[in-house]
Amino acid sequence: MTELKTAQGNSERTKAVILLVITAILWSTSGLLIKLIDWNPLAITGVRSFFAAILMWGYTKRPKLNRSGWQWAAAFAYAGTVIFFVMANKMTTSANAILLQYTAPIYVVLFARLFLGEKTSGIDWVTIIVVLSGMALFFKEELSPGAFWGNVLAVVSGVFFALTAVLLRKQRDGVPVESVLLGNLIAAVVAIPFVVRAPLADPMGWLILALMGFFQIGLSYILYTIALKKVSALEGVLVPLLEPLLNPVWVLIFTGEKPGIWALVGGAIVLCAVTLRSFLLTARDVKNRKLEEEAVGIN
Repeated sequence: MTELKTAQGNSERTKAVILLVITAILWSTSGLLIKLIDWNPLAITGVRSFFAAILMWGYTKRPKLNRSGWQWAAAFAYAGTVIFFVMANKMTTSANAILLQYTAPIYVVLFARLFLGEKTSGIDWVTIIVVLSGMALFFKEELSPGAFWGNVLAVVSGVFFALTAVLLRKQRDGVPVESVLLGNLIAAVVAIPFVVRAPLADPMGWLILALMGFFQIGLSYILYTIALKKVSALEGVLVPLLEPLLNPVWVLIFTGEKPGIWALVGGAIVLCAVTLRSFLLTARDVKNRKLEEEAVGIN
């Protein structure tokens, strides 16, 4: 019976990881699509979130937007994530924006302890130090005012992304996708003044905005909230590391924008640090599980 439950748990976790990979692929198109729309970043965020909210409302059918304070906290964290990320993409390179946002695992360690009661290990603190060192290389290269503040906003987006993952995980026994729906509505409302002043987009522009809303964040976050029910909050930001690898690739192919050498070095440090941490913790969990099974067998 124990082996059956373990097998079922592993199967569900594998499916969740697959959903996270699909989510990462959808997310990875954000840098390119944002660059293709010549609008104020808040206007892009608002229209994109409006389309995403339509899809999520249809998915949830009868959403309840007053379940708890955790729901609203996650909604505001999500709104901060998407708003600051789009702004960062307009002020710095896509590579910098996405790689700096993926410092999120650092903050997840801190938030998970605060909100979920998860302890921080020595591996976690070593990862934090290494990732902070990698982040410093981004600021070494991008010293012009626009790029510098774009990097700052990307880091802020990473903090909000970490908080979003933890607070959605906090609602794993509820309906976390409702928080994302609410967050998209908040982002859409905040952006109304900027949408009104935005130039009229051509049909291709509206098509890109609709694709961004329905698929790039709408469908992706539906899959993400489903996956978070079966994985930890930290895994929820570690597994989608495929995104920062693909995001600058799409931008390079379609726009020719190249990340700088220090950004590439810093990004490699960040990715290696969080990926190595994931492998080490996974190996430790497997070892502990085997020891528990052996202890049960002896008894």
